[in-house]
Amino acid sequence: MKVLKFGGTSVANSKNITLVKDIVSKSEGEKTVVVVSALGGITDLLLNTASLAALQDDTYKTFLKEIEDRHLNTIKELISINSQSRVLSKVKSELNTLETLLEGAFLIGETTPRLSDKIVSYGELLSSFIIGEFFTEAGLDVAHKDSRDLIKTDDVNGKAAVNFELTNQLCKDLITKTPHRIIILAGFIASSENGGLTTLGRGGSDYTAAIVAAAMNAELLEIWTDVSGMYTANPKLVKQAKPIPHISYEEAMELSHFGAKVLYPPTIQPVLAKGISIQIKNTFEPENPGTIITKNKNEKGKTVRGITHVENIALLSLEGPGMVGIPGISKRFFEVLSQSNISVVLITPVSYTHLTL
Repeated sequence: MKVLKFGGTSVANSKNITLVKDIVSKSEGEKTVVVVSALGGITDLLLNTASLAALQDDTYKTFLKEIEDRHLNTIKELISINSQSRVLSKVKSELNTLETLLEGAFLIGETTPRLSDKIVSYGELLSSFIIGEFFTEAGLDVAHKDSRDLIKTDDVNGKAAVNFELTNQLCKDLITKTPHRIIILAGFIASSENGGLTTLGRGGSDYTAAIVAAAMNAELLEIWTDVSGMYTANPKLVKQAKPIPHISYEEAMELSHFGAKVLYPPTIQPVLAKGISIQIKNTFEPENPGTIITKNKNEKGKTVRGITHVENIALLSLEGPGMVGIPGISKRFFEVLSQSNISVVLITPVSYTHLTL
């Protein structure tokens, strides 16, 4: 079994979604789980719309109209006239609910983490439904399943922690009992054990795919994006950057953690223990081999794999005589950062505490 994940640029419009269908249709003879992101740019639009609504700015309605038009036009371009009415009706119903949620944020003048999760989830909910309908009409043996029935988390909104024991069992039960060859899942979204909607953080569609791949002991996890693998540097900034054909889990994790946006950092964790390979490929150049991520394969002498950079980072130095020989000072400091939900990227222990945030 294979798990394929397609990012926002891969499903940005009807033309790109048709390319995705062609890629998926070539996985003949084996069960395939396809995880999709929201249509390209929709997640940012949803977040911006929610922010404007919370500020009681009427212009949020303009962005809501743009979100609606993107989805309805995509349906009209992908789905035949005979089937459009049913699909449009379902999507319009979901968009009406989204409108109600945004009106609520406008009226109360705020968005809670729980409400924000509900609003932003519509990107993946709508894209996975539309893509599933398109695949079915194209003659593929497809079932569209709800990721909220598979991925179970705690009750923390915004970036929930996965209950792997329960999630693994649910994935095995549902996927093995589904007779269809292709299963479409929405990335990014999940639900708590109490049934409340949660999300896995920005880039969480990669994580969804990795969770399912690990649960099902898939032979391969394919991450389809708009670049041909991981590069030695950001190709948008460095013209001489070259694709890396083969890289280890640890190296890929380091590069992604420190700024390589082609892969969401937590993605590697679920598949690492199972030894499942990750292949990063380009939706627009499907014949390009891309990058394969496996156990350590670093050739002798090639110690540097790539160079990355992280934007919007702060350097904080903590020093002074009051720190010397005081038990628990580091614990107190890190507790303050944790309570403010600040992630520490790098710690440099010298004569004083030195942190990068």
